[in-house]
Amino acid sequence: MDTYKTYTVEEAKARMQKYCAYQERCHKEVHQKLRDMRMIPEAIALIVNDLIQENYLNETRFAQAFARGKFKNKKWGRNRIVQELKFREISAYNIKKALQEIPEAAYLETFEALVEKRLAQLASEKSLPKKKKKLADYLFYRGWEPELVWDAVYKIN
Repeated sequence: MDTYKTYTVEEAKARMQKYCAYQERCHKEVHQKLRDMRMIPEAIALIVNDLIQENYLNETRFAQAFARGKFKNKKWGRNRIVQELKFREISAYNIKKALQEIPEAAYLETFEALVEKRLAQLASEKSLPKKKKKLADYLFYRGWEPELVWDAVYKIN
């Protein structure tokens, strides 16, 4: 992007409509993109308000899509999803709604599959304490709850 290009409010709004139509966006991403386009705060507020009115920008929809996607594709646990949504300044209400997108049965099934996959990768590890530590680190990094992680770790022998 040319650093000296200036945009009218209408041009910026059209760009943001395309940006939001391509994939779900959070308010923080849109604000940052508009700041990168050198828009003044009044114009940013106007454009964001229009995007919300025209349903291009919807924080609840973003949070739900984000939670579904990160769970299905990256196998993230609830803690990591919550952490990432908070980083994107998503409200507590929308975070709660987003977590409802993940069915409990699928959640536990995914966790078990992840444990089995990681244990297969760690099969060559001779030291049991090291194997347990590596499994726990792997699961914690992906944001799984401590009680699930420790249950899985204690089952290893």
